[in-house]
Amino acid sequence: MTTLEQTVERSGRLLDEIERVIVGKRDVLELILIGILARGHILLEDFPGLAKTLIARSFAEVLGMEFHRIQFTPDLLPADITGSSIYDQREGRFEFRKGPIFTNLVLGDEINRAPPKTQAALLEAMQENQVTVEDVTYPLAEPFVVIATENPIEYEGTYPLPEAQLDRFLLRAGIGYPDRDQEWEILRRRVERKSEDAHLDKIVDAGDLVEMQQSVEDVHLSESIGYYIVDLVTATRSHPDVQVGASPRGGLGLMKAARARALLSDRDFVTPDDIKAVAEATLAHRLTLRPEMWVKRVGGKEVVTSVLATVPTPPPEPG
Repeated sequence: MTTLEQTVERSGRLLDEIERVIVGKRDVLELILIGILARGHILLEDFPGLAKTLIARSFAEVLGMEFHRIQFTPDLLPADITGSSIYDQREGRFEFRKGPIFTNLVLGDEINRAPPKTQAALLEAMQENQVTVEDVTYPLAEPFVVIATENPIEYEGTYPLPEAQLDRFLLRAGIGYPDRDQEWEILRRRVERKSEDAHLDKIVDAGDLVEMQQSVEDVHLSESIGYYIVDLVTATRSHPDVQVGASPRGGLGLMKAARARALLSDRDFVTPDDIKAVAEATLAHRLTLRPEMWVKRVGGKEVVTSVLATVPTPPPEPG
C-alpha cells in the first residue's frame, strides 16, 4: 500500500518530469494532478496553442496510463466514443467492438464541437466508470480519467456544454500564456532536442496511481473544515448574481480536491488554505449566473472570489 510520503515523493517526480516539456506552468500541472489523484475529470479551457493536448499526453506518459485521443467534431456519433455491435458473419452473432473510451486516460479534444447527444455519451462513463450499450453494461478499467479541452472564444460550429456535463468535471483550469523568458525557453528546448516530439519517462504505472489515489482517503477532514465547505457552497446558492448555485456534488468535489491538495503539500489534514486554493477551479464552472451578468462581465470566478471573502474562515483547531 502506498503511504502519504510515497505519494508526495512520486508526485514531485511526476511534475518534474512533465516540466521537461511544459515550461513555467507548475501551478497548472499541480492542479491537474490534484484532479487525477482525487479521481476526478478535468476541463482545460484556453486559447489554441497553449499545450492543452500536450499536457494530457504528458500525464498519460509519466503515469503509465493507456491513452486515447478523441477529436470531437459536429458529425461525431455516440457510438464513435462508446463502441458498437458489429455482426460477425462467421460466428453468426453480434460482437461488441469497444470504442476509444475504454482506456485509462481519454483526451476529449475540443469537446464543445460535438452536438449534445454525443457529449452525453461521456456522462455515464464519467460518473459511474461504466458504459451501457444496448442494455449491456461494460465496466471501465481503473484508473479512468477524462481530460477535455475547449476554446473559450470560438462559438461558430460549437455546442456549449450543458450544466449536467460541466458538473461532471471536478476541475476547470486555464493554462495562460508564458512570459517572455518562458517562451524563449520553449524555443530553446525545441532546438536542443531536434525533434517535434518530446518523450517522457514513465514514473509510475496505472496500478501505482490507483494506490496513490487511495492514499488521498487517509487525509483528515475536520468537522469545522467540513462546515466551511458547506457554508461556501450554500453561499453560492444565495449570491445575488447567481441563478443556480453549486449542488452537493460541488461540495464533494471541493472536499476531494482539497484533500488531494493537502497531500501534495505533504500534510495529512486539510486546512482552510487548501479549500481556498482549489475553490475557484472546483466551483466556478458549476454556477449558472443571471443572464444580465454577462453585460457586467461577471463570471463564476468573481462569484467564488466574493464568496471566499464573505464566508468566515474557521479558526485553527486546538491541539
